[in-house]
Amino acid sequence: MNVAVVGLGAMGANALWRLAERGVSVVGFEQFQVAHPLGSSHGVTRLFREACLEHPDLTPIAQLSKRLFRELEELSGQELLRITGGVMLGAPDSDVIAGTRAAASAHGLQLEELDAGELAARFPLLAGLAPADVAVLDPGAGVAFPEPTIRAAVVRARALGATVLENTRVLAIEPGEDGVVIRTASGQWLADRVILAQGAWLAAELPWVSLQPIRTPMTWFEPAEPADAADFGLEHLPVFVRQLSESEVLWGHGSVGAAAGPEKGALLKAGVGDIWQERVRIDPDELDRGVKPADWRQVSELLGRAVPGIEPLPARVDPCMVTISPDDQFVVGPSPRHPRVIVGGGDSGHAFKHGPALGEILARFALDEPQLVDTAFIDPARFA
Repeated sequence: MNVAVVGLGAMGANALWRLAERGVSVVGFEQFQVAHPLGSSHGVTRLFREACLEHPDLTPIAQLSKRLFRELEELSGQELLRITGGVMLGAPDSDVIAGTRAAASAHGLQLEELDAGELAARFPLLAGLAPADVAVLDPGAGVAFPEPTIRAAVVRARALGATVLENTRVLAIEPGEDGVVIRTASGQWLADRVILAQGAWLAAELPWVSLQPIRTPMTWFEPAEPADAADFGLEHLPVFVRQLSESEVLWGHGSVGAAAGPEKGALLKAGVGDIWQERVRIDPDELDRGVKPADWRQVSELLGRAVPGIEPLPARVDPCMVTISPDDQFVVGPSPRHPRVIVGGGDSGHAFKHGPALGEILARFALDEPQLVDTAFIDPARFA
């Protein structure tokens, strides 16, 4: 059995690693350099939550992912996942609170309920609950570090014998009875199975799924008073998701220090949950990498309402993309159009935390191995 992986982002890099760990002959194609900033798997941090509000059955995937993050940390000697706990805030019937509680209840997770006094004492920057709102602490939440994770997965795969072709764009993928032909400008490869994990570029490969690549800027802010910078570290301002109204969701976390590098090390990262609400589809090859006020105006306004002492103008804005599926869940599994093609995409803005587990899931599909977790709700066949 030999397998080709097209795209080495969150899903593809981890699939490459998990296949290589099994001794499988595997080749990975990346149209840019590994851990590049031109797609969806960059930006210093990604939220990690164990009680996954988007779907209860994402929680076992997150738990598998955590185990694999720790395994890759041991292999690489790098910090890839930092667990700090995470605070979810909103009305009891809000998507954030109800979804978090549903996931915890379904899988026996213990959440900690915080009243207004406890919230103010432990996390004063998140204080100021509305009278009807509640706060719950997910002790398994934290931040993952995307670029080091992808590099570590690819380095490990290479050490195990995987072939990695950077700066190599795949021009055609042609599945047939005898295998899958992968064509590039420099030649062609034949594989028994192919895993398609091109992120925003996957939409063009799967028109029957109606994936939508969406431009999603990432924003970092600094304290209004430089002397207060120490108060905005991750230990004081952990991962949070706050639903301020039915249509307003703010997420963020405090500064992660040296892990973010000199430019972002002292900055708070924040974003809005409905940034792609209008769902304007883009061509990922034509992504607008400029910065405009619309990129940060809403997150700045919500941040000003939710976290005191923040400079309203962002210190940094970087472009990014997410790829939305019709039901906001991943599209991961065998293609119903051809048995040799395995699909890994539709991140829908909440996939990186699950990257190592999704890589394992993709590897198991490619090798016809039984799955460790339920994948029915992310099966591509639901769109066939």
